[in-house]
Amino acid sequence: MALPQPTDTDGPVTELGEFLRSRRDRITPDEAGVNSYGRRRVPGLRREELAQLAGVSVTYLTRLEQGQSQNASDAIIDALARALQLDDDERAHLYALAHPAPPKRPQASKPEIAKPGAKQLLHSMGDVPAVLLGRFNDILAWNRAGHLLLAGHLDCDAPSWVEDRPNQLKLLFLDEHTRDLYVDWTDEAALAVASLRYVAAQFADDLRLAELVGELSMNSPEFARLWAGHDVRLCTSGAKRFRHPEVGELELGYEVLHLPEGNGQRILTHTAEPGSASFAALRLLTSAS
Repeated sequence: MALPQPTDTDGPVTELGEFLRSRRDRITPDEAGVNSYGRRRVPGLRREELAQLAGVSVTYLTRLEQGQSQNASDAIIDALARALQLDDDERAHLYALAHPAPPKRPQASKPEIAKPGAKQLLHSMGDVPAVLLGRFNDILAWNRAGHLLLAGHLDCDAPSWVEDRPNQLKLLFLDEHTRDLYVDWTDEAALAVASLRYVAAQFADDLRLAELVGELSMNSPEFARLWAGHDVRLCTSGAKRFRHPEVGELELGYEVLHLPEGNGQRILTHTAEPGSASFAALRLLTSAS
């Protein structure tokens, strides 16, 4: 008698498996170039369809999703990425999940410290709002303009409170002042969670990450829904629209500058188009006493 084929719900699912399934759910058979027959129980590609597109067996793909195969070759990962039509950020995330660092006992990382040179750079930026973010979005430092733009309702010295410093994600999801600050809050929230997903694959054994995700999931249904979606994106630049309580609406460009140490810390800067209404509003904000 033939053995039953593994289904999309057989056995435990790993972080890698959850990511693969979320990408399978996102792509339709038509988009993947697969002929679809009969009634479908899943919204996107079936596991056997992905296996066929990637040139691997259903059994191997099942084992990969369930964490029973730890040595997937680069060729297989590339084939899966092509079949799922992953972008560059998603492909990098897939590699990180498929080739994780050797497992070790989870432990809490030491509180991050703002590098003196990075803090000096922030304060030398003058009227350019800038903040120094830690690997999990703790705000390690900000200059005066960054504080006024993003969190004027908080104490200016808050980033120096090592055990209770503000966290950008907590502010975004749990603080009403911050929520009201972003005109496109839904887009901002989705981007922030997708960015955390990208970082999480590199620091999977850090209890600080688990605590942050747990706290946000318990207190914000929106965060829990976005986190379960497994979207991934490395944020580097773009535009944000603000609704500031003191100077009204601003449209600012942002750039993320990663520190060369590779420890996840980065500087987030905001600028306005010279001569624009946003430029004038930003100058008004930073010139206030």
